[in-house]
Amino acid sequence: MSHQDKPLLGILLMLGFCLTAPFADGLAKLAGAVVPVGVVLLARFVMQVVIMGPLTLALGLPWRMRGRVLRLVVIRTVLHILGVGTMFTALLFLPLAEAIAIAFVMPFLMLLLGKFVLGEEVGPRRLIACVVGFIGTLMVVQPTFAEVGWPALLPLGVAVIFALFMLVTRQIARETDPIALQAVSGAMAVVILTLGMGLFGTGAFALQMPDAAYWGLLVAIGAVGSLGHLLMTWSLRFAPSATLAPMQYLEIPFATLIGWLMFRDLPNGLAAAGIMVTVGTGLYIVWRERVSARGLHPLPAETPDP
Repeated sequence: MSHQDKPLLGILLMLGFCLTAPFADGLAKLAGAVVPVGVVLLARFVMQVVIMGPLTLALGLPWRMRGRVLRLVVIRTVLHILGVGTMFTALLFLPLAEAIAIAFVMPFLMLLLGKFVLGEEVGPRRLIACVVGFIGTLMVVQPTFAEVGWPALLPLGVAVIFALFMLVTRQIARETDPIALQAVSGAMAVVILTLGMGLFGTGAFALQMPDAAYWGLLVAIGAVGSLGHLLMTWSLRFAPSATLAPMQYLEIPFATLIGWLMFRDLPNGLAAAGIMVTVGTGLYIVWRERVSARGLHPLPAETPDP
């Protein structure tokens, strides 16, 4: 273990992310009932710039990007806008826990994209786990679809978009600082959204000034969402991703609790069973990844710390 590793601190930071991420989604669901989705989305990225921009400058992080990296950051930003916007739209129709649970099909999509797009090695047991996990997702979708119709499929769109988002992020992860990347990407998103909504936006995506009574809520959405991403970024500085990956599934029970506290929503029996199947297969995939990683890179014999 590196002397810089602090697993307990990393775990606590990841716990913070698992709590703040669904809380930000809950606030977005609350705001979506009274503020157009486009305004909520724009506020989310404005606050990302407000928080990440000064932090990038204060830490002296490199933020200038050019060439291939710049092009990929633009693509990543567009995918981020589409993913967050689709999730905010889904939350207008779906209970919080179901929306997040359905979107958690993303790790299975990442595994499949890794195999068929990046040529990564994926064994048959993990492919079977992908199928089982997708069945679990369908168990969540089925009762939700019966109740709200096609919007129940929106979180699947979120999963596809963020799987592509993660693929692009992988291509630039070693060439950019994560905090600076969020600052630059947030600024790009504000420009793209302002121009797009101003020129082409209509209805829920028209550029308009929200009522002053809701500004505090919009600031909270952006601040909590940005804080969540910071917590995740910092958690990876203190603990290996293999240690933290299983903990991300705690986001689903936290979302269930927050959904009940804020909206009195609870999954029905079939949806709850589907959530458990999704979580179980996701944890199995994480475990298989760790086993494979150890096989490729055997751990050295442990020695006492000096």
